[in-house]
Amino acid sequence: MPHQYPALSPEQKKELSDIAHRIVAPGKGILAADESTGSIAKRLSSIGAENTEENRRFYRQLLFTADQRVNPCIGGVILFHETMYQKADDGHPFTKVIKDKGGVVGIKVDKGVVPLAGTNGETTTQGLDGLSERCAQYKKDGADFAKWRCVLKISEHTPSHLAILENANVLARYASICQQNGIVPIVEPEILPDGDHDLKRCQYVTEKVRGAPGLGRG
Repeated sequence: MPHQYPALSPEQKKELSDIAHRIVAPGKGILAADESTGSIAKRLSSIGAENTEENRRFYRQLLFTADQRVNPCIGGVILFHETMYQKADDGHPFTKVIKDKGGVVGIKVDKGVVPLAGTNGETTTQGLDGLSERCAQYKKDGADFAKWRCVLKISEHTPSHLAILENANVLARYASICQQNGIVPIVEPEILPDGDHDLKRCQYVTEKVRGAPGLGRG
């Protein structure tokens, strides 16, 4: 039964659909350039570079101003908050550089994983507080899609029912908030491959997670 009061207007639905189709147009993929300040330190240290804001900017500039032949292959680029407001050497914001090459600008909006009480080392993802306001600002600043990552692990007793439902609810709330602000949400319930489980167990968990209420057929 359809909702009596649709969450999105026809105009909003069309805008979101158009954005999504641009991102996943035939032959195109998504460039994930949203490493956190801590994560990118590993890349920089591997080449003997210091993890400074300027070096991070220069690294991202190398990606965004690469050979023109890659342009037809990039549908969207996911940015970290810092990168969203950085500029290339010529003074143009990275958001403009990406759009001028035909890409859609995306932004990582989650605030990282935190322990989920009542579980055996499982996690949920934080960042819902203030998300609507942040999405509204990101939209004004040029972002048209977003990414939010939840993490689940496979073991004899995990993922637990609590972890599955909690993360499904968080992802659903994030997606709804994004859509209300004209931003296409990438929903990422990442199931870690670590462990000694077999392929059948992995398939079972994947289907269970993606079929959870809020994510799939419910």
